[in-house]
Amino acid sequence: MYFCIKMTFENKIEAAVQEMFDRISFAEQPAGLYDPLRYMIRIGGKRIRPKLCLTTYSLFCDNFSSEIEEPALGLEIFHSFTLMHDDIMDRSPLRRGRETVWKKWNEDTAILSGDAMLIEAYRRIARTPQPALPKVLDLFTDTAAQVCEGQQMDMEFESRDMVEMSEYEQMIGLKTACLLACSAEVGALVGGAGKAECDALYNYGYQLGMAFQIADDYLDAFGDEKVFGKPIGGDIINCKKSWLTVRAIEKASAKVSEKAGGKASEKASEKAGGKADKKSAETSNLLNILDSQALTDEEKTDKIARVKKIYVELGVDKDARQAIESYSEKAMESLAGLGLSHMKEEALRRFADNLIGRVK
Repeated sequence: MYFCIKMTFENKIEAAVQEMFDRISFAEQPAGLYDPLRYMIRIGGKRIRPKLCLTTYSLFCDNFSSEIEEPALGLEIFHSFTLMHDDIMDRSPLRRGRETVWKKWNEDTAILSGDAMLIEAYRRIARTPQPALPKVLDLFTDTAAQVCEGQQMDMEFESRDMVEMSEYEQMIGLKTACLLACSAEVGALVGGAGKAECDALYNYGYQLGMAFQIADDYLDAFGDEKVFGKPIGGDIINCKKSWLTVRAIEKASAKVSEKAGGKASEKASEKAGGKADKKSAETSNLLNILDSQALTDEEKTDKIARVKKIYVELGVDKDARQAIESYSEKAMESLAGLGLSHMKEEALRRFADNLIGRVK
């Protein structure tokens, strides 16, 4: 019986989200502006953000209506807008196994259609019912700004050799985790939850978002292209600072400090007229490989294989899986003390497992 209840709850969310996107529509003309919006929605995706929004709403309300469906749609449309522009900046040719908008049309179209998609997202969010609208609008606007801040940090990291893990985690917190956190809290706000419940669910979404982004970085190097939906090794080819790269440099740098005698050696070096050079041969090798050009398919394959070899030698792949598990546990710990029923807590646990389970 309990199994049937579980499946009914999840099927209810899945069906509601599918129905929402089946009937979504945009203006017909000019087609050159709105066709890319329809294209982005049609190629689908996991619909994580609206599913999370409806899941947290379901903790407080039994039935779905336009009062939650409109803001839930707005969250996914905003996410699609960020992807449309991200693909231009990352020069990504594929998204979910299909041509990206800038590749299928052109960059100018992707920029302008992306802007139209952002406006459409705000249109949907603005349909949130009172009294939740002011809080939802403030939360969404703050989140939209944070996503842009995170994207800027991500781009700046590309031109830097060394990025601290604390900086990287701040970046993915802004670029990815905040929107999942926003999605969780929007559902709670529209459902009439109190401040303690909203805060806890925001943190649940945030920690889950951190786990999700590290999983995405992991899968970019070690995933299956058919499952992942885009070419494996994109971060490596584009010289991006992923969690794996930052961790690899961190571990390689720690090795040279240990061999040189640790802190005592660093202090001695500073007294000699400069800071200790923490770049090990492994660090330099990794950076050189990442900075190297890979134009042909053969060069790209070789570059990806060489970087992945360093990751495995340093144990970074295992570290990533451990970090994913740690953030997943923190997400569930956020719910402690809320007094949720066992069935509701299990629904949130299954949501987390389904999201992160792809790396297990």
